[in-house]
Amino acid sequence: MPFPIERKLVIAVSSSAMFDLSESDQVFRQQGAKAYKDYQQRHLNVVLKKGVAFPFIRRFLSINEHFNEQQPVEVVLLSRNSAITGKRVLRSIKHYQLNISRAAFMQGKSPYPYIPAFNASLFLSANEEDVNKAIDYGYPAGTVLPTRVHDDNQDGELRIAFDFDGVIADDESETVFREGELTDFYRHERVNSDIPHNPGPLADFFKKLALIQKLEERAEENNPDYQRILRTAIVTARNAPAHERMVTTLEQWGVSANETFFLGGMKKDRILKILKPHMFFDDQRSHLQSQAGDIPMVHIPFGIANK
Repeated sequence: MPFPIERKLVIAVSSSAMFDLSESDQVFRQQGAKAYKDYQQRHLNVVLKKGVAFPFIRRFLSINEHFNEQQPVEVVLLSRNSAITGKRVLRSIKHYQLNISRAAFMQGKSPYPYIPAFNASLFLSANEEDVNKAIDYGYPAGTVLPTRVHDDNQDGELRIAFDFDGVIADDESETVFREGELTDFYRHERVNSDIPHNPGPLADFFKKLALIQKLEERAEENNPDYQRILRTAIVTARNAPAHERMVTTLEQWGVSANETFFLGGMKKDRILKILKPHMFFDDQRSHLQSQAGDIPMVHIPFGIANK
């Protein structure tokens, strides 16, 4: 029997984020639902190519291999497909030997209402409408943007990078910045430097990743040869003196990132192309750009940055 889902860090993912469905989606758009169903039936045993979120999900699931007793993570498939058309997705999951056993097939409806039912701390989808609805209802979600897929089997580390404002924390400070001057923002952050931010849409996800890091710390203490899987980074446009309130917030929550970059307006791509995260989360689309086009990026449509 599976471990209780309440005890896990759960990611819900759509088939459109996991796999490259561009060919079959074109059939649906041009010929309709019946043709799409027939197409999937004819291609039932043709393995789907990896999608943008695949390298991230594969490494995330590998955490359980190192903590067999705790089984701390789980991935749930939330799909707009029917169960019949979803058979190809499940067969592809089996082909890639991904341990995904829970799924919901909605036959054309958006799956976002079921995010809390599966205890998910994150929902990833390539369907922008589904993600926007999830965020509107206060659920943690992000749109996976089109990117070249690169999955190095020799690289077992999972690197996750986050913007801070509007992602880990709420958009209070971003609102001050956008509605005033830069000096207003700095003054606001100095005055409130000892007051933690309220949580943002991915705060719960970030906090639960910190619990996985603590498991790894204990594993490293028991075995000096243990190779850590998880590496987190915060890449923010903040700089001094606005950095202090961010640090205060993380200290208050009892969490931290492995690496933190205060860029003061520098292009984030300059850091990301070296860090090479398997997923980067930001609330501003203008920051979700990479020159090489090979950094997996997720847009969090939250707060003032998206109004």
